[in-house]
Amino acid sequence: MAMATNRNVVPNPEGGWDVTGAGKRASAHTDTQAQAIDRAKTIVGNQGGGEVSISGRDGKIRAKDTVAPGNDPRNIPG
Repeated sequence: MAMATNRNVVPNPEGGWDVTGAGKRASAHTDTQAQAIDRAKTIVGNQGGGEVSISGRDGKIRAKDTVAPGNDPRNIPG
């Protein structure tokens, strides 16, 4: 079974930001959201592409980014 390549950038209750995936543990922990986004994109890119979901401090998803060669629904040829 293939491992899910999607990652989430979420606030850590103790401070900083976590990059999470399908598991219970964080894939990475950083001081800033920007660092966490960069790390999440690197992880997803190294695994063949996918989606990075970015949450705000309130925990609500505020943005999503497709990392190549993922399937970006906004990039429809035609």
